[in-house]
Amino acid sequence: MLNKRFWFFLTLTLVIISTLTTGCNATTDEHTLKMAPLDPMPQDVKMSPVTVQQAYQFAVANPDVMKQIPCYCGCGKVGHTSNYSCYVASEQNSKIEYDLHAVGCSICVDITQDTMRLLKEGKSPSEIKAYVDSTYSKYGPSNIP
Repeated sequence: MLNKRFWFFLTLTLVIISTLTTGCNATTDEHTLKMAPLDPMPQDVKMSPVTVQQAYQFAVANPDVMKQIPCYCGCGKVGHTSNYSCYVASEQNSKIEYDLHAVGCSICVDITQDTMRLLKEGKSPSEIKAYVDSTYSKYGPSNIP
């Protein structure tokens, strides 16, 4: 008799834990980010720290957002017009030419990581831009003309 009760309560406990865990995952994935695959990216990106890799993956997959976000590292001097251009030099016929500037620039990557975090929190691109402006303007001028 004890053996049957034990298995009944063990099964019931596992079902409850499974249900609670599934419910928690559903709420935390409310704002899932689009990410581009890492495979086609340059070797320099693939050999970079994970935060840099993720920044490239996010920037490539989200040009509509990233073209609205400025960078404050001084890269406007080399022709960059948004945080997106720190990662992508050009796009032609769905072929991406990567800019390796962000591989060595923590400001570019930090701005992208903040953008990712704020999007997950449900912020709009204009709210993210305002945050980036107020947080990073101390490093230099915006590269958005």
